[in-house]
Amino acid sequence: MITWIRGKKERNKYFLGFLIDYMVKTHLYVFGIFKILEPVKLEFNTKCVHYQQPPDSESGSVIPPLSLSTTFDQSAQSELKYFYGRGENPTREQLEHCLAGIEGSGKALTYSSGQAAANAVLDLLKPGDEFISSDDVYGGTLGLFDLAKSSRKLIYQQVDTSNYDELEASINSQTKLIWIESPTNPMLKVTDIQRVCDLASRHGIKVLVDNTFCTPYLQTCMDLGADFVLYSTSKFISGHGDAIGGALVCKDEYFNTLFSNRTVTGAIPSPFDCYIIHRGIKTLGLRLDKQCENAKLIAEFLKQSNKVGKIYYPGLDCHPQYELASRQMRKSGALISFEYHGNVEKLLHGLSLFHCAVSLGTVFSLIECPALMTHRNIPRSLKVKLGLNDNLIRLAIGIEDPDDLIQDLTPFFS
Repeated sequence: MITWIRGKKERNKYFLGFLIDYMVKTHLYVFGIFKILEPVKLEFNTKCVHYQQPPDSESGSVIPPLSLSTTFDQSAQSELKYFYGRGENPTREQLEHCLAGIEGSGKALTYSSGQAAANAVLDLLKPGDEFISSDDVYGGTLGLFDLAKSSRKLIYQQVDTSNYDELEASINSQTKLIWIESPTNPMLKVTDIQRVCDLASRHGIKVLVDNTFCTPYLQTCMDLGADFVLYSTSKFISGHGDAIGGALVCKDEYFNTLFSNRTVTGAIPSPFDCYIIHRGIKTLGLRLDKQCENAKLIAEFLKQSNKVGKIYYPGLDCHPQYELASRQMRKSGALISFEYHGNVEKLLHGLSLFHCAVSLGTVFSLIECPALMTHRNIPRSLKVKLGLNDNLIRLAIGIEDPDDLIQDLTPFFS
């Protein structure tokens, strides 16, 4: 049913205030002036733009205001909610509500970086607890694991979580957590998340999925059974390479502990970073559509070159988990890794449109050699085991026109 407000100016003003308050509480959305719709299931891009983002009740601003205050007057609040910025902040809350909304379930907390968010989950474990991780993970994550091992006496082992039998054989009575990257960084192996979550549930084990590469647009891990979903919001979620942040989406039962721990440790993002990341979310689906489309075209181009050995991209039918990726992910992602049979230094530094830089998920395209850059601190023996050779290249594809990107690459692959 659609309700229109008509009548005298005073009556409209009274009812407008009532409706805005009602919309905030029931997640209704404004379409046009003074018109509301009953609750409906919104699609992803609509959620990114509208979820928990009603106009400001005082000014009517359609963009949520940036709150930089570190402290809040308790007598000025009609409902006491905000005390001190390390614990509560309106701009941070707006981002967290939006993240939970696009994930589809659970509650969200934001952090000063993806590393801080990852550390928050490790903080839930006790000395002597064990956890299992994907063997091929971000180099910074592996460094965090080593720090937790030495300083908190946690025990971890790395296994190929895409190999279900190997994973199950690694579980013991002390295993408390399974940590998944899917797709992995940088080998882009895909794990059957739901199958792992079912296995973990039978053993009373919690599951964390680092979903940075996919975001909720390509893969909704809470729906697949995860207890925690981890994001570096610096990457695709923000999308423009101008903010550092991290986030956790978790089941309700973990929220209060994580919130309390974050308040004590102070691992919070700045309000301004939250504002920038929230703004980036509004175009997340649109950006990823273009990035995934570009990545598929570039992967097909690379596949034809005799300068390319093995190529790792879940959207190619030669990928070992192609069918799983097609089922589990809505699209194949915007990362491509491959072995380059040419001069790596010239490739890294000779391109015009690909920046030789770490990170990913930005509107501009990036190129790196993981063994020499993001994963340089990993022991040589592990690099060899995983295939992280000095000629392995990772591309993070942006939103540029694909013909321009392919033209930029062509001299190095012909």
